[in-house]
Amino acid sequence: MAYTIADLIEHAVDLMPERTALESGDRSRTYAELEARSNALAHKLRELGVQPGDRVGLYSRNTIEAVESMVAVFKARAVMVNVNYRYVEAELEHIFTDSGMKVLIHERQFCERVCNTLPNAPSIEHRIAIEDGAGSEASGSSEHGTDATLSCEGYEDTIRFEDAIAGSSTERDFDERSNDDLYMLYTGGTTGKPKGVVWRQEDVWRVLGGGIDWYTSEPVADEWKLAQDGAAGGQLVRFPIPPFIHGGSQWAIFQSLFAGGKAVVYPEFNGGAAWDIVERHGVNVIFITGDAMGRPMIEALAEKDSHDLSSVVSIASSACLFSPSIKDQFVDRFPNAVIVDAIGSSETGFGGMSVVAKGAPHSGGPRVKADSETHVLREDGTPVEPGSGEIGVLARSGHVPLRYHNDPEKSAKTFKEFDGVRYSLPGDHAQLESDGTITMLGRGSVSINTGGEKVFPEEVEGALKAHHDVFDTVVVGVPDDRWGQRVAAVIATRDGARPSLAELNDVVRKELAGYKCPRSVWFVEEIKRSPAGKPDYRWGSAVTAQRTADEAL
Repeated sequence: MAYTIADLIEHAVDLMPERTALESGDRSRTYAELEARSNALAHKLRELGVQPGDRVGLYSRNTIEAVESMVAVFKARAVMVNVNYRYVEAELEHIFTDSGMKVLIHERQFCERVCNTLPNAPSIEHRIAIEDGAGSEASGSSEHGTDATLSCEGYEDTIRFEDAIAGSSTERDFDERSNDDLYMLYTGGTTGKPKGVVWRQEDVWRVLGGGIDWYTSEPVADEWKLAQDGAAGGQLVRFPIPPFIHGGSQWAIFQSLFAGGKAVVYPEFNGGAAWDIVERHGVNVIFITGDAMGRPMIEALAEKDSHDLSSVVSIASSACLFSPSIKDQFVDRFPNAVIVDAIGSSETGFGGMSVVAKGAPHSGGPRVKADSETHVLREDGTPVEPGSGEIGVLARSGHVPLRYHNDPEKSAKTFKEFDGVRYSLPGDHAQLESDGTITMLGRGSVSINTGGEKVFPEEVEGALKAHHDVFDTVVVGVPDDRWGQRVAAVIATRDGARPSLAELNDVVRKELAGYKCPRSVWFVEEIKRSPAGKPDYRWGSAVTAQRTADEAL
């Protein structure tokens, strides 16, 4: 048996070749077409010298070609490197060199950044460019544009994506794969440079790809089961909205392909346009990253609710704060859909989930039913007692990553063994409730220490968003002579509103203790977030350092 990404997709291809696998606008791919095109690209990678274990970069937005590239990389037994398409050249240089990628697949619009970075990334031997329409108007030439738009001095051998496919075999005649084949996900997190989390493919499939039942925690025993269940049932249409640089979005695609589903992919996000896409494609399952996508979507729907959204059966959020006020709005609009708030990280995979109910009590971050391998531990590795109120660190046992790529020191701090059990401890703080559920409190690296009390930004952010004028917010700690740090809020409001601190804290106090209330506030036009929707706490701290607060207590 082979529990690898490529094998599991190939099982679905063999059982459902004529089903539609991917859709984007008027374009689509059947499973047979996806198979042929990804086989051809995999053969091209092998022709370019890519061997099992070599790294191949993917620098693209959410496109059909990006999915074909991912599948091809895994068919060739290479390791995919996800490249954040919003990175500037210095950040690109880090991920190019740290990963040691041998081939880079990128959209044409990123040519200039790539070419400016290549002199400092000698491991990249070849480039394959995905046509995205960039430069075609200026060139006035064919749909592929001119050679100049794809090349730069000293790097004239860039291969066009369609040429790479057209000139290669479409046969599935690859080496036998191993469950030890690697999957790597570069994660920026909230602090520090991006780091690659290295998994065995079987392990990451178990915790992110459906290899363990989400509800029962029972492992899937047969490599054909997901494909067979998909072939026996109706086709589910999924719409993973976050960019593929985000692991959750990658795995939403893989889950769909394992089970013969249809995945809808679009390169850009707009809150209102998202509902047009849902209606057009008859989407059943929507995947978002918390408020970063959920808030503009639900508010766009409040302004114009003329869509037929009867196809929606589930809306799932993960990896980012999904505040109670936004959850309640989704429940009101989709009373018959299952709305899920899940926890997880690049270092743990799936950790648990909760089904959202209107007006449910909450404290801190999401409160979830954890799976059997998710724990809350003290620093010495002993378990926190349920209902004690003690704050511990979230830990996962069982299927966990091997290491961070090129970072043994960070690996030793995150992947630890206690009493013969190996755990992943990514730094999230949590409480174990008396009923066995877990309340997430956020990363310790961004927690605020005010007079010896720890305050986790996400719990304050969630409370602030219940105020009708608050559109988005990031909460950080700022220096305080008496308390060491005080809680500060950087807030983007609706229509230029400027609520007072007293008004804001009247809302916060309904949910949290007084010492967690913001003592100062900065108003900004927009909150900076990562493409995956995660708050940029370094940016928030920089805002508070650049100027005096708009109001302070």
